[in-house]
Amino acid sequence: MDFTFTEEQQAAVEAARAVFSDVAPDRAPSPALTPGAVAEDIDRQLWNELARTDLLGLTLSPDHGGAGLDPIALCLVLRESAKVLARVPLLESCAVATAVQRYGGSTLVAELLPRAGRGELILTVGANGRSGHDPAELAVTARPYGENGENRTSAEGSDWVLDGVQSAVPWAQAADWIAIPAHTAGGRPVLALLPRTRDGVTLADQVSTSGERLAEVRLDGARVEAHELIDAPGCWEWLRSLLTTGTCALALGLGERVLAMTAEYTGKREQFGFPVATFQAVAVQAADRYIDLRAMEATLWQAAWRISSDAGGPLPTAADVAVAKIWASDGVRRVVQTAQHLHGGFGADTDYPLHRFHAWAKQIELSLGPAAAHEEALGDLLAAHPLG
Repeated sequence: MDFTFTEEQQAAVEAARAVFSDVAPDRAPSPALTPGAVAEDIDRQLWNELARTDLLGLTLSPDHGGAGLDPIALCLVLRESAKVLARVPLLESCAVATAVQRYGGSTLVAELLPRAGRGELILTVGANGRSGHDPAELAVTARPYGENGENRTSAEGSDWVLDGVQSAVPWAQAADWIAIPAHTAGGRPVLALLPRTRDGVTLADQVSTSGERLAEVRLDGARVEAHELIDAPGCWEWLRSLLTTGTCALALGLGERVLAMTAEYTGKREQFGFPVATFQAVAVQAADRYIDLRAMEATLWQAAWRISSDAGGPLPTAADVAVAKIWASDGVRRVVQTAQHLHGGFGADTDYPLHRFHAWAKQIELSLGPAAAHEEALGDLLAAHPLG
């Protein structure tokens, strides 16, 4: 089998490296020294540069001004973004746009995708539900408008009304539109997209482990026009899988940067006249973390390939996504813990960027479910699809 990336995918990586080469991990204040959020807004300068280099439309069709690449290319770019702790909603905006392209109606596609690809619209998604432990779609109810006596006025069918809460929505204050998973009275999952400023939508500030702003998005009778709700089967499940796989790409990129920092530091730091990297105990720990990264990489590309190709297998795609997230969550935690240990007290110095990577790693580890949650999901899938 040939696991080589295509020329187009490799070109996307080179473009991303060029954009991120000028980004320093300490572009915002340190989360360890800042009460509350480290910044009120995303890194607009970087966002505009990503738009200028056409990286925001990577997975969109040329009909919408995009490059027409697949989620594998998006994961490659996300991997590079995590190496510099890029403070932009690259994953959320691109994933939502890709889901809209795949499942949305023509009106919604025309309204959102060209502007999202140019960076004029920022998209985000509430994927954590009320608490982060239960399925996100169960936290919000969607009912047809008019069910409680309202007057239906839509020209494109029945409008909808959303009620509920999505917690820890990333970059919500900076987003123009928010994708909200919800469930109907019959239990069917749907995906609604609505402007952040829509009546009935309120945002309460929250702060992530990495110091970035999150929001609790409350929906109180928020009206969604008929074309703004996607009820195509599998839409939310596919988007959630893409978000989870993209989070694995972020974990891999962050882990690779941290291991490189550790190698550089232990290669220069001397004890008893020798670099500490030459000590067997140090070398073994670093080697174990390298193995973690290679396992994270292999499982990531397996999941991304399943999502990109819709290829079948003995287990559903969700199983490969779960395996990738198990490795990503456990692996990135082990990498940053080992890095802190091998850096000694220097790793906790707030003038050195390692503590930032540690905070981001913890946020990524728990985002869209820790390893234990995905182990449980994988067990359910194995029980439902016996092998052999």
